[in-house]
Amino acid sequence: MNIAKNMEVIFVAAAIIGAATSFATASERVDFVMPASKVVAVAQADTSMPTVTITAKRLTAAEKAAL
Repeated sequence: MNIAKNMEVIFVAAAIIGAATSFATASERVDFVMPASKVVAVAQADTSMPTVTITAKRLTAAEKAAL
């Protein structure tokens, strides 16, 4: 059997199997509780965003052509 000829069928079958297993396991409830010894405090992030202002003049067409 030539695998190159049947690559589309193999891909579609793998996609169907992957989709079916993802739907089958999606309804499973997973409870993950982190142990108290592993809890880490999260620091408040700085919400102000730095701003950069560029005050250079634009190149003329002749200056662009010279580059």
